[in-house]
Amino acid sequence: MFELSVKARFSAAHQLLDYPGNCARFHGHNWEVTVTLRGDRLNRLGICLDFREIKQKLEMLIAELDHTMLNQHPAFKDQNPTSETLARHLFQSLRKELTGQPVEIARVTVAENSDFSASYWE
Repeated sequence: MFELSVKARFSAAHQLLDYPGNCARFHGHNWEVTVTLRGDRLNRLGICLDFREIKQKLEMLIAELDHTMLNQHPAFKDQNPTSETLARHLFQSLRKELTGQPVEIARVTVAENSDFSASYWE
């Protein structure tokens, strides 16, 4: 089994409603997203799936989040846009984008900064 990881970054603001602290106020992060994929087959070039193809799909998804107020995104209309819910949203969205590819998503990790991150997998 092989694991592939790709990182991408975006900037966005959010507010955690009902949070008992500073995060209840509007604030922003420079988010880092790491996608880890698994595959057990290599193509004739010795590649599971080209890193550039993975990066392109990931960047397409985060482009709709970049420089936005995450609370206003339809995916977060009924929940706070936390690192956890962002990771789940990106996992589920990327899974659709990778349908038919020879890999599956192992996990998506979203970091607010170098100290705090959350991962989602199924």
